[in-house]
Amino acid sequence: MPLESAISSQPMFERAPGKSDQIYESLRRLIVRLDMAPGSAVSEKDLCASFEVSRTPVREALQRLAEEDLVSIYPHSGTWVSRISFPVAEEGFVLRRALEVESVRRAAERLTDEDAVHLDGLILRMRRILREGRLEDYLELDDEFHSAIARVSGFPRIWKFITLAKVHLDRMRQLSAPVPGHLADVTEQHAAIVRALVKRNATQAELAMRVHLDSSFEVMAGMYHDKAALFEDTDKTPGRARRRTGEGALHDRGA
Repeated sequence: MPLESAISSQPMFERAPGKSDQIYESLRRLIVRLDMAPGSAVSEKDLCASFEVSRTPVREALQRLAEEDLVSIYPHSGTWVSRISFPVAEEGFVLRRALEVESVRRAAERLTDEDAVHLDGLILRMRRILREGRLEDYLELDDEFHSAIARVSGFPRIWKFITLAKVHLDRMRQLSAPVPGHLADVTEQHAAIVRALVKRNATQAELAMRVHLDSSFEVMAGMYHDKAALFEDTDKTPGRARRRTGEGALHDRGA
């Protein structure tokens, strides 16, 4: 998708100078959803034109993205969307699992009838999205589901930490979404989590969450081999990947 079209399809953006936060959020969403492909060049000039701003807010936004390892900035050479890092994605998965297991246990002790109705409603929306084939919308609803559990747990900021930790994992989730049957399985796993929560059974809720997260990551890990060109160059052994550095990295990104 052309960058200008991708940006115009994002949520409403206030096109005024000094809006680096909005530019950051918009670009981050495009990168996570793979609308800006791993390894693709990023033009500051084009971004300024698309957002109708000066270079300063664009550079501020790109610097924030670089801190999350979503873009690579090479002075005097250019900026590229970073390829997906399997080690960073795996680390994000480990952090996410630890926090979500604790979150769901606490949620089982605090769930209200209103909370249960809300979670059931999210699952119904997931099933409707699958029937309509709108896979690009599923993952945002998936995040809403897990975020809701964090709120029920009484520690809503848990989800903020998870969101920061799982950004490379999220790009792998986009790759795995079209795998036949995967999101249907995810939806039923969500339903199992809700059933355990409704029973106020913390142990069963934890088990259901572990099964869900572990099986999802197994599918996502398959993308590491199936879509190798989108990942950083490694020894192809998950858990033992090596990041490209120096001239090799710059050459690989088309400089």
